[in-house]
Amino acid sequence: MTSTPTPKVRAVGVDLQDTGEESSQLVDSIVADNAGAEVTRLPGLVRVQAPAVLTIRRETVERHLGRDWETHEFQMAIVSYFGHIKEWDDDEIVIKWDH
Repeated sequence: MTSTPTPKVRAVGVDLQDTGEESSQLVDSIVADNAGAEVTRLPGLVRVQAPAVLTIRRETVERHLGRDWETHEFQMAIVSYFGHIKEWDDDEIVIKWDH
């Protein structure tokens, strides 16, 4: 019997500035919308990664922050990312690999 190798799922993610309460709420909102998301805290930096796709939803971020939030504000928090930005509009940001 021959087994078929399981294809490796590449992680995607973002590195965010760790600036306190608001960045913590942003991380919590990302984790809430992404099954299997993992958080790694480093000095001054928080990495959030997930298998295959990472989605940041405006509605979820607003719920965690308790205020209106526009996706362009994400530019102020992000340090780097890995994956490709497949969508960035008023409602969500989606990062995933093309292949």
